[in-house]
Amino acid sequence: MESMETKLLNKYNIPNLFPATWPEEKDSSDEDDAPPRTNTQPVRRSKSRYSVLESGGSYQRKLPGAEKTRDGVENLVQKDEGDPLGTYPSVVQVLRQRGLAVEDDIKLRNRFLLSSTTFSPSLFLSQVHSSASTDSLLAGLDFLSRSIEKKSASLKVLVEANFERFVSAKATIDRVYNEMRDVGKEPEEPTGPTGRRLTGPSHARVGSRGSRSSFSGRNSSNPLIPGGVKLVPNEKKKNALVKESEYGVHGIKVPLTEVAVKAEEVWGPALGGREKEEALKAILATVEKNRGLFEVGSAIQDAIRRKDHETIVEEYTRARKFAEDARYVVEQANYNNRPLSDADIHQVIVTARMWFDVEHQIESFKRECWKRLASMHFAKLQTGSNEASAEQYMGLISIMLELGVEDNPIWIWLHSRYDYLKSRLTATCERSKIEIEILRRHLSNSEKPTLRALSKHLRSVPTSSNITTEPAKLDSIKVIEFWEHVNASMTTLLASNGGLLGELVEYWEITQSFITGRAQKSLPMGFNNQSSVHHKLSSDNIASLEKGVTELVTIIREHLYSFFSDPPIEDISLLFSPLPTSPTPTTPRTPLSAALSPTAGSRFRFDPNNIPPPSPSRGETWEKYAFWPPHSNALSGSHYLSKTLNLIGTAANELASLNLPPEPTGHQSRVDEALRILVGSVRERSVQAVCAAWNTDAENLKVLEDWTRDADRKDITTMPSRFLAVQSFLLTNLQKIMYVQATTKTAVDVVVPPSNKLLQMLRSQFVTSLYRTLSGMVECAEKGRRALGKEWEVKGDDLTAVTGEGDNGGWGKVDASRQSIRLLLTLSNMTSFQTEITPQLLTLFETLFSVQLTDETARIRDVLSQLDDKLFKSYTKPHVSKINTTISFGIFDPGWAPEPDYGKSPADRDPSPYVFTVLLDLVIVHTEVSTTSPPLTARILRALFESTTQSLIATFNKVPSCSLSALMQATLDVEFMAQTLSSYTTKQASQIQTDIYQVLDQKTDNAARVRLQEELNALKAVLKKLREATKVEFVCFRRQKRATQSVSVGEVPGAGR
Repeated sequence: MESMETKLLNKYNIPNLFPATWPEEKDSSDEDDAPPRTNTQPVRRSKSRYSVLESGGSYQRKLPGAEKTRDGVENLVQKDEGDPLGTYPSVVQVLRQRGLAVEDDIKLRNRFLLSSTTFSPSLFLSQVHSSASTDSLLAGLDFLSRSIEKKSASLKVLVEANFERFVSAKATIDRVYNEMRDVGKEPEEPTGPTGRRLTGPSHARVGSRGSRSSFSGRNSSNPLIPGGVKLVPNEKKKNALVKESEYGVHGIKVPLTEVAVKAEEVWGPALGGREKEEALKAILATVEKNRGLFEVGSAIQDAIRRKDHETIVEEYTRARKFAEDARYVVEQANYNNRPLSDADIHQVIVTARMWFDVEHQIESFKRECWKRLASMHFAKLQTGSNEASAEQYMGLISIMLELGVEDNPIWIWLHSRYDYLKSRLTATCERSKIEIEILRRHLSNSEKPTLRALSKHLRSVPTSSNITTEPAKLDSIKVIEFWEHVNASMTTLLASNGGLLGELVEYWEITQSFITGRAQKSLPMGFNNQSSVHHKLSSDNIASLEKGVTELVTIIREHLYSFFSDPPIEDISLLFSPLPTSPTPTTPRTPLSAALSPTAGSRFRFDPNNIPPPSPSRGETWEKYAFWPPHSNALSGSHYLSKTLNLIGTAANELASLNLPPEPTGHQSRVDEALRILVGSVRERSVQAVCAAWNTDAENLKVLEDWTRDADRKDITTMPSRFLAVQSFLLTNLQKIMYVQATTKTAVDVVVPPSNKLLQMLRSQFVTSLYRTLSGMVECAEKGRRALGKEWEVKGDDLTAVTGEGDNGGWGKVDASRQSIRLLLTLSNMTSFQTEITPQLLTLFETLFSVQLTDETARIRDVLSQLDDKLFKSYTKPHVSKINTTISFGIFDPGWAPEPDYGKSPADRDPSPYVFTVLLDLVIVHTEVSTTSPPLTARILRALFESTTQSLIATFNKVPSCSLSALMQATLDVEFMAQTLSSYTTKQASQIQTDIYQVLDQKTDNAARVRLQEELNALKAVLKKLREATKVEFVCFRRQKRATQSVSVGEVPGAGR
């Protein structure tokens, strides 16, 4: 039940029982509702003191407690109600106790009042009955049910009691509406069931019988009732409630419009001018007062267009200050619980519009900065200096920190840089591997180079240390192209300046500077230090960056390891975009100029219409190496691999010096250990490939022999010097491969010395190459061109160089068609190998690889001695056989020892003819040797002289007996040959000569011996005479003067054998 307080409040529409001021809405509430009164009959009635609070004499019925707005519109929602659950007498009072200001907020109060359409049951229960128990809520539910039933019963009784009134009111309303709608129409006379017209007032009042408020009693003044003044049909139509007359207002609409237009024409300029003036003055004053506010947006737009970051920050800071000032005004008004003034409202609105425009421009600028920052990638030694590149991305980071961003621009740029490097590394590694495989397949399917081509490449190594080797001449054009592409690919990947490795190292240095905070020292903190949170990278970001750099290092390491250790790849489909076998590609083919190649501008060109087939398997050693071009020689391979190993060693040291954290997986916990394994594996595979090619080349090094005299030593050919140059070139480059020398010094060195196994492989191959070369020399000396195959069998057996390559005109050209000439030159070359070439190579090997070749040196010397003896015998054997035959036939000739004429001494005789034949043969040999290889003259003639004495003693042993004439003839022959060849005698020859005299002495009698002793003086005289007579003929056998001989020996080193 409602309390008395609630009834009073609802009755008099007051907020409380003790109001302090008079409610303003009570000043005109009743007067507006009362009907107008005429002044003709003033009526004075006594009124109570509180009559103004009572309702007027209006016919309207008011709901107790209902509100009325200032506009006079009554609201059926009461100011207060009792609790629908019957617990409290006043809902508003309960809410007031709970601290809710429902008296000031009508919308909030209506949500708690049951009579409101915005009533919220959940809010009502949560606030009014927040502490109610279940029992009290059930009791309230019972109370609410009974209230609803009671009101429903009252409403039912009301409807039953006034049912006829409701029906009559409805009929009257319908009739009046129909009459107003049918204004202007000719009424049709209704007929009854019998056909009679129903007219008269009685019919009109049928439907209103019993109605107290019927309009039937007003027909005297109602124009709608028949019998009244009838209007003109057109006038009636104007007021008809139809669409054509705009529901009754069409008649007055046109005149009103015309009057309004006329008034506007007459009074508009006068009244509007002053208003415009006032408005313009107000606008001008506002613009002048807030000039800076209006200029911020355009200033920022102009600064963005000019890329003036400093001005952007300044203007954005000004805009922030304006926004902060406007926000402060609103906060102060809310704090003081006072409304904003018109000026403040205008200021806030203008500032809000300015801020919206500035924020829109700044957000667009930020998006552009994000795009530029994420795509800003550079490399060392690119266009512009490193400082300029650093200023670009640091400038973008600075401006974004100044403006304020949610994401960390430092992290975003570092992460985008990592993605960029990863994509470039992956694409470069995959692309270069496939390009190299394409070139390798082209070479493997081409013809094997000829020995003539190999000879040309081997001779390209200069014999003088003052001349630099030209790499382009070390091998064929296609092979050099392959090596150049491999080297260019490695340079693109591993170069410290301009390569991806340099970008990786630079990226890690920049990352380290941001991790340690050095780079952030120059970066701004932003407005009110709001960007200070971005100055320090989080632990997750740091871990992610370190993991990313480790991943980039792993990509490089795995690519190098796979390229050098794995066999050639089989899948080359990456080069097809789309596949060339597709008849109608769905995507456009990538242009050649845009192809991703690690070596821009290289010779590599891929023709999809000329796809090389896989390499044929022939059992070649190079088939298992992806980095080795087919049919390449060891010269080009060692040269380019030494450069490649230099790059890899330097790159490995650079990567190890980054001091990256350990890898989370893998049996090696440190990155530098993995890099150490990489360098060792690449080195081992490279040495194996070079040694295999060296072994193949050693079989063909005999092509270096072109039978052209050496320019410095005319007794030998260019073979020794060329062989020394080739071997020295190979050993020097192999030393660079074995002991990788990094071009830059780093804190960590992952290059370890080579293993003993690798050194032993190299030592074995070095000795093998020497053996095979020497064997090839002997073969060429014996067989000539036939030793080199059919392609060399041109011009007989001549192995001379190409026309124009000889030295010193005719002296440089040797007639190598004669085997004896080839043998002599090869003998001289072998002597050079023994005395000069081999010791130099052994010393060079020991110096380069820090090993002692004691056993190898002994074996090489033995081999050289054996080959020298073989060559020497090959040359002297024909001459020894001829001399032996000549001596044998001469001594056993019946006319060998004729009896002296009568009266002549037995000693007075001439040497036998075979003696002159042998000496002439030796003269020919002397001429051939001295003109071909002078240092060999003494050695060969000594050997032939020894063979001659051996033939003499062997023949004399076959003679059964010697007469005095035979004894004198044999003594003369032996002594004449000994004295003539005295310059080439040896101890063995002297001993054999002594043995010959003993053999002769055994085969004669005592008388002959005595007579020989008697004729010795005469025999000596004859010998002297013969020597004088043959001095010119055998002048070549005379001993040279010591000075001349010493000069000759000095000019020809190694000629003293």
